[in-house]
Amino acid sequence: MLEKIARWLTRKPKLVALTALLMLIPSALGYIGTRVNYDILTYLPQDLESSQGERLLEEPFHMAATSMLIVEDMPAAYTNGLINEIRKVPNVSNAVWLSNAVGIQIPLDFIPAGLRDMFFAGEATMMIIQYDKSGADEETMEAIENVRRLCNEKCFLAGFSVVIKDTKDLVDRELPVYVGLAVLLSLIAMSLTMESTVLPFVFLTSIGMAIVYNFGTNIFLGQISYITQAIAAVLQLGVTMDYSIFLYHRYQEEKSRYEDKRDAMSQAIVAAFTSLSGSSLTTIAGFIALCFMRLTLGRDIGIVMAKGVVLGVATVILVLPALLLLFDKQIEKHRHRSLLPDFSRVNSWVVRHRKGFAIVFLVLFAPALYAQSHTAVYYKLDEALPQDMASIVANSKLKDEFDMAVSHFAVLRDDIPAADMNQLEESLREVEGVTSVLSYHALLGSGIPDFFIPQDVRNMLRQEGWQLMMINSQFATASDAVSAQLDSLNAILKQYDPGAMITGEAALTDDLIKTSAVDFQVTNYISIAAILLIVAWVFRSASMPVVLVAAIELAIFINQGIPYFTGTVIPFVSPTIIGCVQLGATVDYAILLATRFREELQSGKDRVEAIQIAATASDGSIITSSLVMFCATLWVGLISEIEIISSICTMLARGALISALVSIFLMPPVLCVCEPLIQKTSLHWRQAAPVRERRLRFAAHTS
Repeated sequence: MLEKIARWLTRKPKLVALTALLMLIPSALGYIGTRVNYDILTYLPQDLESSQGERLLEEPFHMAATSMLIVEDMPAAYTNGLINEIRKVPNVSNAVWLSNAVGIQIPLDFIPAGLRDMFFAGEATMMIIQYDKSGADEETMEAIENVRRLCNEKCFLAGFSVVIKDTKDLVDRELPVYVGLAVLLSLIAMSLTMESTVLPFVFLTSIGMAIVYNFGTNIFLGQISYITQAIAAVLQLGVTMDYSIFLYHRYQEEKSRYEDKRDAMSQAIVAAFTSLSGSSLTTIAGFIALCFMRLTLGRDIGIVMAKGVVLGVATVILVLPALLLLFDKQIEKHRHRSLLPDFSRVNSWVVRHRKGFAIVFLVLFAPALYAQSHTAVYYKLDEALPQDMASIVANSKLKDEFDMAVSHFAVLRDDIPAADMNQLEESLREVEGVTSVLSYHALLGSGIPDFFIPQDVRNMLRQEGWQLMMINSQFATASDAVSAQLDSLNAILKQYDPGAMITGEAALTDDLIKTSAVDFQVTNYISIAAILLIVAWVFRSASMPVVLVAAIELAIFINQGIPYFTGTVIPFVSPTIIGCVQLGATVDYAILLATRFREELQSGKDRVEAIQIAATASDGSIITSSLVMFCATLWVGLISEIEIISSICTMLARGALISALVSIFLMPPVLCVCEPLIQKTSLHWRQAAPVRERRLRFAAHTS
């Protein structure tokens, strides 16, 4: 069946290419129709109290997105006029200032000092703005933009929803630059390491189609995160490039055996399908492991990238052969010598000193593991953004001028007796770091009659049997101090209402920290276990998967440990993603070398000669593949102003090189030294199993 499909594909290359081009149209429409989520906190498990409280803020309180507008050195008339204009902005549900919080009938001197201090600080005043939808919704972002248009240069809009808006604008500006640089630098890398100046363009055309197909099919997920959107294209380019290289090298090999190049390509397709369907499993397993994170951001990245690998393999098998046949004359016409050096002498020297390199391999584990486990991470999401961004500047003013680093939102029953509410509010104010408490009861307790309080303020603080308390804190999000403060606030609230919940940026981030700590361990264990099983199946060996996975894990430890030695603090999500992706994407380097090593042993060579031949034959493919991954991700890491994206891409680029170096310099001596053990713990190690060998020849393109 596969042979018939391959023969048909090679006889109709123009039809195949045209069909592939037409499929780009619905894929582009799907890409346009896929929503992008810029709020990482929405990926928290929905059974957490902070997530449940966030849903209550959205409905019925319409406070899922709240921002604070600071107005400096402006007369009260300007602020009054501004708040009235803001209340008219579409998707703004409410805007509260001191005048309409307690009613214009109440003289300013009659208002409690604590309440005044919440809205005034020196020559600055603050108003609270609520939106109909959550901070990540397009309607909210549009409303924030419209509010900003109403303000002058002495107005500063703060809050997490505003940070989300600025993040979206920054990603939208940077994304075309990411992709453009990735394509340009990958072209340069391939032009230097391949033997034709036309071939890299053909490869990139095929992979570009696969990327568009992948992004188009994301519409079935409903939405993807902005992190996924930013890294998926360059990561898919880097990960799937070696599949194209494999098919082309196999095609070149088969051309020497067939007079008709279509027959050669047909045979190459059959060989590529059976081989790539096996080798891609390790990469897919690395991405699928991310789906087991409780923080569903991992599932978002994992599904998109696993799907990308599958579509990448499908495009290599179904579309790339047609492109190679159509441009075969141009590829051959513009051939040149590869600029890669001959590594045979280097490999010979490495193998001669194999025992020393094997010792280095073992010794490196201790410092690498220590550094990796002691690398500092941060969870405060706005630290990952440029500090001169408008929303970050406004947040700093909110902390400096109003002593409000963060606002907690407590949701509890509204039938708690007044006496208990007095005690509750007093206890909350006494918690270290709490600067103010705003509630409906606090307004009434100041002596203001119920009928004087405007309806919009009632709606903001009381809805459908719930009441809302806004607790302002001087402690920063993601700090140990705010975590202890949240524990204290929760303990107090539960005394008066066991069903009370605290939400807001700080509470959600605190849960993010606790969730991610578990996720990091779980995903790494799952990815290692899955890839161990796949490699064990491929080689029919108990020891080979341990050796290969240990080599790439060493590269991962070194990669993740470098920030410890440089004193760099990295975003919390980077180690989790790198641990799975680097293992899944670069273990193929080690598999490529080990497979060729086995082939040479089965041809009758001794282990020293076999490993020298295998290393020399594999180095070119490892270097090309790692350079493409390096070039596709490095410049994203260098130019992106969003630290989360920058950190992930920098570590992916560095990880590709480290994995390549480990595979080139440490894997050959380790395989040579361990070969007697591998022989005893593997089936058909030195004697080929004919059917299986034809199906699992990962390194055929280096022959």
